[in-house]
Amino acid sequence: MSTKYFPKDFLWGAATASYQIEGSPLADGAGSSIWHRFSHTPGNILNGDTGDVAADHYRRYKEDIALMKEMGLKGYRFSIAWPRIYPYGKGKINVKGMDFYDRLVDELLEAGITPFITLYHWDLPATLQDLGGWANRDIACWFADYADYMFQRLGDRVENWSTLNEPWVVAFVGHLFGEHAPGMKDIYSAFLVTHNQLRAHSKAVRAFREANIANGKIGITLSNTSHDPATDSMEDKIAAKVAHEWNNYPLFLHPIYYGDYPDTVKEFLKEYLPKNYYKDMEEIKEEIDFVGINYYSGDLVKFDPDSPLGGKSVKRGLPKTEMGWEIYPEGFYKILKGLQDEYNPKEVYVTENGAAFDDKVENGEVHDHKRIDYLKKHFEMAHKAIEDGVKLKGYFVWSLLDNFEWAFGYSKRFGIVYVDYNTQKRIIKDSGKWYSQIIKNNSLDF
Repeated sequence: MSTKYFPKDFLWGAATASYQIEGSPLADGAGSSIWHRFSHTPGNILNGDTGDVAADHYRRYKEDIALMKEMGLKGYRFSIAWPRIYPYGKGKINVKGMDFYDRLVDELLEAGITPFITLYHWDLPATLQDLGGWANRDIACWFADYADYMFQRLGDRVENWSTLNEPWVVAFVGHLFGEHAPGMKDIYSAFLVTHNQLRAHSKAVRAFREANIANGKIGITLSNTSHDPATDSMEDKIAAKVAHEWNNYPLFLHPIYYGDYPDTVKEFLKEYLPKNYYKDMEEIKEEIDFVGINYYSGDLVKFDPDSPLGGKSVKRGLPKTEMGWEIYPEGFYKILKGLQDEYNPKEVYVTENGAAFDDKVENGEVHDHKRIDYLKKHFEMAHKAIEDGVKLKGYFVWSLLDNFEWAFGYSKRFGIVYVDYNTQKRIIKDSGKWYSQIIKNNSLDF
């Protein structure tokens, strides 16, 4: 066994999202979000769960930051609930909502933890959805105004910002598959939402530059699944390439870095792209400081002439998490290395990586050894990627706390801290204790 060290000042942390952990969604003058509406609509969420209480972080944030400090976290990635700041999405500011994030940031800094803010993690103000939401071109300006206000308020203490979390999921799981808020099934809207998120992102980046935050960095956080061809046949290779360029970082980074959508997207999906989309591409091409990579799983892609994209996902018999996702750490390396080779970003952060397992409390402890094994194998691949030239600067485990897992409600646990939803008692799992040693030593035993 040998010890491999990570770079000095590597930012080890954990990640959360506002609607998934905060609870109290309408407290202190906050407005309703699309996820509040969606979860309160019967039939949308497993067991009829909602984010009304979640992990009660809105009221227990000091307790949670104390746990972060106990585990030795260097960074904490969290998102701002847009409707807490602008109850109607724009216009009047809700001072009490802003006060919460002021207190949260100050408490983190007091604990020596670097705040890493995501401006949008899916909880759009419901009033903006009534105006068309992400399908309305005006949202690029609404988002930029919101982002600019956050930069002005927190930029004196927060250096690291991500504009959007997983815009692919917003566009396609929310507007094509209908499984997430706002629950639509319209492929034309999905691509319009993709495009408008890119426009919103670029306007927010420009506002960030104008805010002139000292040592400030801004980027975008993207979802990724490793798509490998099922065989060496040309058909399978093409199908896997299409799946990669539509599902993964190229769909958003190609416009940001090169001012156009990927070739396969234009070839296979051009019918669905917004009319005259190319007129916006120069505006979208805006330099960013880092790319955030979210990765959980991989699959094989086999040519399928009946599929709109020419391929279908096939499993390969690997162990799976509670989500039914195959555990494929090698795919994580492929995503990280591919990103660096294709776009050469200045910096890369793993903004989410983790796994759901069926965690049980035994004598006041949670022995989640499967999660430790999952994380260890992915940490190994991250280290290999660094050795091979990937400019990886930090790693945020998903998730700090067990939480509201979107359409799955409270049925899936991703946390390194266990949450008893009846009492809100927290228990640091074995994975959290193990992770604290990784952070302390900044190294991994292979």
